[in-house]
Amino acid sequence: MSEPAPAHLGAQTGDGARIAAIRPVLLSAPYADPENLEVRLALPTGWRTTGLVEVTLDDGTTGLGEGYLAVFAPRVFVSTVELIAPHLVGRPAGDLAGRYRDMVLVTGYWSLQGAARHVVSAVEAALVDALGKRAGVPAYELLGGRRTDRIRLYASGGDSASPSAMSAEIAAVAALGIDTFKIRARGHEADKAVWTLEHAAAHGIGVAIDMAQNLEDPGQSVTDTLVFLDAVRSGTRWPVRFLEEPLGPARTAEYPALRRTAGCPVAGGETVTTAQELLARLASGYYDLVQPDATVVGGLHQTLAVFAGAAGHGVEAVVHCWGSAVCQAANYHAAFAGGGRLAEWPMPRYPLRSELLVEPFRLEDGCLLAPRAPGLGVRLTPETERRYAFRDDAVYRCATAMPSAEPRRWHTG
Repeated sequence: MSEPAPAHLGAQTGDGARIAAIRPVLLSAPYADPENLEVRLALPTGWRTTGLVEVTLDDGTTGLGEGYLAVFAPRVFVSTVELIAPHLVGRPAGDLAGRYRDMVLVTGYWSLQGAARHVVSAVEAALVDALGKRAGVPAYELLGGRRTDRIRLYASGGDSASPSAMSAEIAAVAALGIDTFKIRARGHEADKAVWTLEHAAAHGIGVAIDMAQNLEDPGQSVTDTLVFLDAVRSGTRWPVRFLEEPLGPARTAEYPALRRTAGCPVAGGETVTTAQELLARLASGYYDLVQPDATVVGGLHQTLAVFAGAAGHGVEAVVHCWGSAVCQAANYHAAFAGGGRLAEWPMPRYPLRSELLVEPFRLEDGCLLAPRAPGLGVRLTPETERRYAFRDDAVYRCATAMPSAEPRRWHTG
C-alpha cells in the first residue's frame, strides 16, 4: 500500500514562501486535579508537558504544530526537531509533499513508524498553520474546504477515583450540552462503568468506555473483554456507546473477532503512527470507529487519508485529541475537511487548551462549530513561554501499576 502524499499548497497560499527557521518549544502546565487517577499514577507533580514546533517563513509568518511524543519523552522530541530542521530550512513551504518526503527520508531508516512520526506531525501542522495565516484563511480551506459546519462532540475524561469526583465530571459534561461521556474503566472496574452509566443516564448522557489497553502487553484478550462487558450489562440496562482500546498491543489481530461478538461499536487507533497501518487495519475489519490523531499519525494530510479510507470501509473516523489547543485545532481542522461527524473533547483542566488559542472554540448544543481564525487559530507569545516554562518533573510516567479495586466504592445500591 503506497503512502498518501500531502498536497502542494503554493498556488493557494502565494508561491515563493520559504522556511526560514524551525524551533522546538516545550511547555509545562498544571493538569487535572488530585482526584484524577491519571495524575495519581503518571503525573504525580500534577504538571503535564506539551511539545510544540514553531515554523517561521521568510516573510515572518509563524505557524505552530504539536507532537504528542513530548508528553512522554520531551528531550527526544527536541532532539528530533533539531535533527530535521536543517533539512527543511530554505526550502519552499508550500510544497508539503516535498517537505513531508524530506522528513521521512531523514527519519525513516530508524523511525519509519514510532517516535519520529510525532515530530513529522508537528512540523507538517506548523507549516499548514503558517500557510493558512499567510493566506488569511482557516486551515481546513487549504485541505480542500470544510465538508460540514458542525461536528458533534463526545466529552472525554472519566478517570475520577471516586463517585463524588465522577459526579462533578458528569455535571460538567451536562453543562456543555454534550450527550456522550467517555470514561476510563479497566477490566477490573466493571462496577465503576455501571455506576457511571446509571448516573450519567439521569442527565440524558450516554457513556463510552476506554479500557486503556494501549500500554498493556499482552493486555486483555477477547474473552477478558467479553467478561467485562457481561459484568457491565448485568448491572445496568444502559448500553455502552462504544468501547475503546479494549485489546493490548500484542492482541490487535483479535479485533475483528471482538467486533463480531462485542455487541457495541469498537474503537481504536490513537497510537498508530502511519496512515498506511490504520488503512490496513480498516481493510482487515478492526474497528467501527477509527481514531487517528494528527499529532501522531504524520499530520493533517495523513489524518485526511485515514478519513478517506474509513469512508471506503464504512467506518467512522473520529479524531483523538488529548494534547493542548494546538493538538485540538489540528485534529478539528482535519475533521472539518474530512467530513467528520464526531470528535473528542478533552475534559481535564489544562491551561494550554485555552491560552494558545486566538479565539475560543465555539460550542453549540454539544457540537463544535467551524473555526474562523486563519490557520489553526493558535498563537504562542513570549509571556506564555515564560509562564509555562518546561519542568523536568512534568514528564508522563508509563511504567506504573494500577491500584487494586476497592470493594463497594462504586456500589450502585
